[in-house]
Amino acid sequence: MSRREARETAFKLIFEYSFSKQENKDLFEEYTAGISGDESSYISEVYFGVISHYDELEKLVAETAEKFEVKRLYKVDFALIMLALYEIKYMSSIPFKVSVDEALDLASKYSTEKSVKYINGVLSKFVR
Repeated sequence: MSRREARETAFKLIFEYSFSKQENKDLFEEYTAGISGDESSYISEVYFGVISHYDELEKLVAETAEKFEVKRLYKVDFALIMLALYEIKYMSSIPFKVSVDEALDLASKYSTEKSVKYINGVLSKFVR
């Protein structure tokens, strides 16, 4: 599994968490079955890291996101922003440009063209 695939898995877990606000160990185990090493560690760190810093990250999204209240953001976009913000803020080994670019790639796959531009704007504002 590549880092890109691991990031996509982490995104899916964060997306699910954004609905329930409950850690889902069964889903985590299902998504990470057969994955080991660095990619497993990455998924675990990001998923559980976002959960443990959820309120703080959500507040950052609220402060950074223009024109939308957090609760009105498309859940896919919200999960991608949360993932990227966690990487930027807590994973110094990942350059912020990589976090932003990967979030935009996932947005182009799972969201809309407008969402890609919006996510880029939110993350760029946060990085500044």
